[in-house]
This record gives sequence, C-alpha cells and structure tokens, in this order.
Amino acid sequence: MELIKAIVLGIIQGLSEFLPISSSGHLVIFSELLNFVDKGLAFDVFVHFGTLVAVVVVFWRDIWQMIVTLPGLPGFIARGMKINDEADRYRALALFIVIGSIPAGVIGVLFEDTIEQVFHSPVFALVMLLVTAVILWTSRYPKERESFMNSKHALAIGFAQAFAIIPGISRSGSTIVTGLWMGLNRELAARFSFLMSVPVIFGATLLKFKHMLEVPPPASQITNLIGGTLAAAISGYFAIIWLLDIVRKKRLEYFAYYCAAVGIIGLLILLG
Repeated sequence: MELIKAIVLGIIQGLSEFLPISSSGHLVIFSELLNFVDKGLAFDVFVHFGTLVAVVVVFWRDIWQMIVTLPGLPGFIARGMKINDEADRYRALALFIVIGSIPAGVIGVLFEDTIEQVFHSPVFALVMLLVTAVILWTSRYPKERESFMNSKHALAIGFAQAFAIIPGISRSGSTIVTGLWMGLNRELAARFSFLMSVPVIFGATLLKFKHMLEVPPPASQITNLIGGTLAAAISGYFAIIWLLDIVRKKRLEYFAYYCAAVGIIGLLILLG
C-alpha cells in the first residue's frame, strides 16, 4: 500500500513540479490526504532527482550546447555580450541561468529553516495556491516585445523563482508569467524557465542529500523510493512536453481555474 502511495506522490511531484500548480503545495496537501508515513527527507530527495532527470532528458540538446560553448564565455563577456551567432545565444543563456539562479540560492540558504516550518501547513499552501491562480490569470495580457532576453530579464525571472520557494506558489507559473510581462516570446519564456530549474532542482537535491546521509533511509523504504523516483521522472517528462504546447497556444491561464478551485475547495474542507 505504501508503494502505491509513493508512486501517486511521485506522479504528483513530476506533474506539479513543471505544470504551474505548485509542487510544494500539492505534496503538502496530498501527503496529508494519503497519510503517507514514509514521506520524509529521503523521499523528497529521490523524487526531486526524478524531476531533474525529466528536464535534462527533454532539454539535453540545449544543455549540451551550453556546455560545449562555455570555453568562449570569457570572450563573449569581454565584447559586451554582443550576440553574433547561435553559439553566442547559448553562452548568453548559460550566463542568464547563473544570474537568474542567484536570488533563489541566496534566499534558500538564508531562510531554509523558516521555509521548512511553513512547508507543513496545508492551509498556508492552499492560500498561496489562490495567489498562484491570480498570477496565472494575468498571463493573458502581456504582449511579446523582445526578440531575445538580457540580464535584467534573467534577474527579474530569478526573483520570481525565489518567490516561488513559498509553498503554494508555482515556480514554473511565476517565472513564465514574469518572462511574459517582461515582453519575452512565449516559447523563450517557457524554455528559460525550465532550463533555469536545472540548477535549482540540482541544488535542492544536493542540499537535502547531504542531510539525508546523516540519517540514511531504512532498507524497507528503498522500493518506495525507487517507485516514487520513476513516477516523478516519467510524469515530469510528459508535464514539460504538455506545458510547452500549452504556452505556445496561449492557454496558460486555464491553470488559474484549477489552482483557484483546489485552493477554495481545500480551504472549505480543512476549515469547515
């Protein structure tokens, strides 16, 4: 029975990590509903690793191009980050990912304990889901103005990602919508949001993994961990593909209805 619960939570993690519905909020809520006794640090580490695998598989070409063009990054910066060819675009993307990752990295390190405390409040997560609904609803209004992005765009999206550390706030939703309001092309905003998730998910996984080594999971949990990880990786892969298509078709606001419904119904159940 616990294995089934682990797979269900893995699917929820994979879908909600990339769909704009808040993974943290959904894990808090469904862990409570399922009464999953093995839900702990080890499970968080493994399902986050599963979602990391998903985004790397989908964007492996972009990631590889950024890696192979890195040797030319110093020269690119020295000439004022002027983009002359496709290789320069990948160098710029790599640099923008670093810039955009700074706010979440700093806030995550400084306020990790405080964030962990509120993580376990379903009511708080549900209220923040309503905030996510408002954010997503505004996605219908921005107009595309930019052909590419710059460091200011990256920093603004980075602060949106830092804001999404709050349980119930969607990381993908807040970063994509911020990119749209900055005038970015819809596909570029979504693509950058997913690529920027790689260092964040990797960093969070590594940080929790170090803590997990202090208290390794018992052997009885291994099957649950593997099941949850595979479920998160597979569902995460399809969630990314689906959301990219949704963003292209300008239907991101549809998730606002879902977040609002879950938030309102959840609050009525918990507070009623």
